[in-house]
Amino acid sequence: MTVYPDYFYAEKDFDKSHMGYKPLTIPEGVEAQPLAVPPLLAPDKVDGNDIYYTIEAQEGESQILPGKKTKTWGYNAPLLGQTLVVKTGQRVHVRLKNSLPVLTSFHWHGMEVPGPITDGGCHAPVYPGEEKDIEFTVKQPAALTWLHAHPCPSTAMQVWMGLAMGVVVTDDNEARLPIPKNYGVDEFPVVLQDRTFHDNQLDYRADYDPMGVFGEVPLINGVVRPYIDVTTQKVRLLFLGGSDRREWRLHFENDLTMTQIGGDDSFLRHPIDVKKLLIGPGERQQVIVDFAGYKEGDVVSLYTDDFKLLEFRIHAFEKDDRELPFNIFTPDDPAVNSEAPVRHVTMDDHDKINGLRFSMERIDMKQTLNSVEYWDVTNTNNSASGMLHPFHIHGAHFLVVSRDGKKPNPNEINVYKDTVEVGPGETVRLKVYFQNAGVFMYHCHIIEHEDAGMMAQIQIVDPKEPDKTYKLMDMETITNAFAEEMGVEPGEVFMPGMDVEDMDMGACFHAAEASTSRRLVEAVTAASRAGHAGHDASSGASHHDATSGASHH
Repeated sequence: MTVYPDYFYAEKDFDKSHMGYKPLTIPEGVEAQPLAVPPLLAPDKVDGNDIYYTIEAQEGESQILPGKKTKTWGYNAPLLGQTLVVKTGQRVHVRLKNSLPVLTSFHWHGMEVPGPITDGGCHAPVYPGEEKDIEFTVKQPAALTWLHAHPCPSTAMQVWMGLAMGVVVTDDNEARLPIPKNYGVDEFPVVLQDRTFHDNQLDYRADYDPMGVFGEVPLINGVVRPYIDVTTQKVRLLFLGGSDRREWRLHFENDLTMTQIGGDDSFLRHPIDVKKLLIGPGERQQVIVDFAGYKEGDVVSLYTDDFKLLEFRIHAFEKDDRELPFNIFTPDDPAVNSEAPVRHVTMDDHDKINGLRFSMERIDMKQTLNSVEYWDVTNTNNSASGMLHPFHIHGAHFLVVSRDGKKPNPNEINVYKDTVEVGPGETVRLKVYFQNAGVFMYHCHIIEHEDAGMMAQIQIVDPKEPDKTYKLMDMETITNAFAEEMGVEPGEVFMPGMDVEDMDMGACFHAAEASTSRRLVEAVTAASRAGHAGHDASSGASHHDATSGASHH
């Protein structure tokens, strides 16, 4: 089998090459400790094919660093959350409970559920003290998806406080595969995040950067300096890129091979062997690591760049000579609707989609339910100073068809994805269709970018209800709600961007924040636009329909 020795992206585009990057550090006095494995969330009830859960967003305190505890938020836990497990075909009923002092929402990233309410984006706020019930049928294969807060434009701040948890989908195919699947023994979720601490506390506003917030301290499942006790020859790792901005460039010491078996929303058709793996914000990747070449007492470390993240402490284990089959998953690859034009989506500067900032009540595209269509997604940042933008679609999976007309990366072929890194000046073609009607967002998953407006909305139209409309949240309502909860005037609510729909919101930042934000935005915008003329000249820019996203030539 071919072993891929390097990352699948250009080094010049890595986040460490751009302004605002912060190298990782370990605070003084932190001792190594076992990796925290989130417990499995127990269902409230199981009734045949129906399963019932309660998910509570709550405040808490967590012992992250020596000394005083850190005030954090989590789902059914002080920080992050318990892991929810569902099975393909199940009918899932969830009671969403908000015990926070501010409104939040519960977004099912990677789950194919109806929108806009069940999907849990900006249009589905749950207010303090409120409970809401949702339900959906699991229509997708085995994968690691996740739940996180998404209350525009405060998504980044609430994720920074800890609102993120794993949602594992299982199916019969996974059950048959000879892979590690004993949760917490030979199968481990690995949530990759970074935070900066101020006297052991989180202060998102102090760390805010419109280009994306980097933390200085790595948190793996909420733990600094974690290790795993390895008691089996093979270990399965479910990586989740949970950072606001940071990319994780993973590799083991001694060039130990990882066998990648999964991406965002499914297994790969064929496993591939890699030495290095880049995971961007929002992405998930699954690998199996074989420690056959090590003995009891050895320690093997996982790194991002040259920084040690996670130790694997080897104990005695039994031999495991099971081999993966050549084909571990067969994706559906339906034919494209020949009558549908290719959709064109551009990610512009750090805060726009197709030249516009997000507006909650604007529908930017429409697509028919189950219509399979090509989306060409272009990062218009100039290649000299731009960055990788992770493009995410709510409520659907897609297949990556090509990158600038060439084959996709080896680990994104024949695998369902919902988030894809797009390099500066690059166009990635996706094959997209939706199994549920509704309104869904698509955006950059550098969370500060989506909060700033690099987000748009598509309405999926069921031909049986072609005139159906949806009640969408508006910026004024959500801003006034935040203001009331915080006890401030609407103009004092921290609003790091977005089209405020002609509202006179007053000052959005303190003066120092406004100055810093404006300086950084102007610098990046100028650098980005310097490359636009060349991009447009070489690509033959098209005009776009605001409601269809289709090209008109």
